[in-house]
Amino acid sequence: MAEKNDRNITTPRTGGFFQSVSLNIRLVIRLMLDPRVNIFLKFIPFVSVFYFLFPDVLPGPIDDAVIMGVSFYLFIELCPPDIVEEHLRELTRTIEGEARDVNSQIEDEEVVDAEYREM
Repeated sequence: MAEKNDRNITTPRTGGFFQSVSLNIRLVIRLMLDPRVNIFLKFIPFVSVFYFLFPDVLPGPIDDAVIMGVSFYLFIELCPPDIVEEHLRELTRTIEGEARDVNSQIEDEEVVDAEYREM
């Protein structure tokens, strides 16, 4: 199920926390590489990654992760919605193909029952 925010960007609900973090990281990378995104907006994730690599202001690893998460969220929210939507569609699209049941394929093949013995 997808969730809509007030900017009309559809963020897909993925299987769990780590999948959504992975999706957001890939989305930020794609937006950073997109020339249509304002160059000044690209400083937001860059500064947060720099802070993550050189943490001197606040002690502990939790604040680094929170600052990175908030800055990535802010960067995505400030990017043009149509560009974010385009990259989200590309990241979450499914590849068309034929679905097969692997178990039924195994049953159709000839199975040889044998014992193994080392000589």
